[in-house]
Amino acid sequence: MDFSQQLTELKRQHKRAQQLLFEQYGKLMYALCRRYLSPAEEAEEAMMNGFLKVFDKVKDGSFINEAAFVGWMRRIMVNECLQQLRKTHSFLVMTDAVEEDKTDDTSPEMTLQAKELFTMIETLPTGYRTVFNLYVVEGYTHNEIAELMQISEGASKSQLSKARQKLAQLWKQKNAYYGLGKAR
Repeated sequence: MDFSQQLTELKRQHKRAQQLLFEQYGKLMYALCRRYLSPAEEAEEAMMNGFLKVFDKVKDGSFINEAAFVGWMRRIMVNECLQQLRKTHSFLVMTDAVEEDKTDDTSPEMTLQAKELFTMIETLPTGYRTVFNLYVVEGYTHNEIAELMQISEGASKSQLSKARQKLAQLWKQKNAYYGLGKAR
């Protein structure tokens, strides 16, 4: 079934089209939710709630192509994750000064394998992990993150900076463990 036909059936709330969409994008959306929510059960719950919203709201949307539809679906999933995080975590951070966002081509997120990075990101505190995912992975601006998380723009920048520092520290520890961090 091509995308336009599937979209038409989704808008009519046909169960087969919904099942097909879930089979096509379930793993991708679960992986997205897993980046934000550490316990697997919470990620699964957010994904399922997200799909329910997709099925309910698809009739109101108009999508020029499948990529636009998937982007819309991703945004719903991210919002579900943030909503769940807001219930259990506070993103308020007290900082005296906000460090400037300084990145270079050798930053940890640019040089790691995806699986290694995912494992390291999972260990970050919730606020750091959430801002990192929104900024680096999803491409949100600090202003957008501040609105989504109901924090200040400066807090978003600070949390991203601290997340990067923590990832760099984890990267150095990993390299030192393998004997790669020291010059001979």
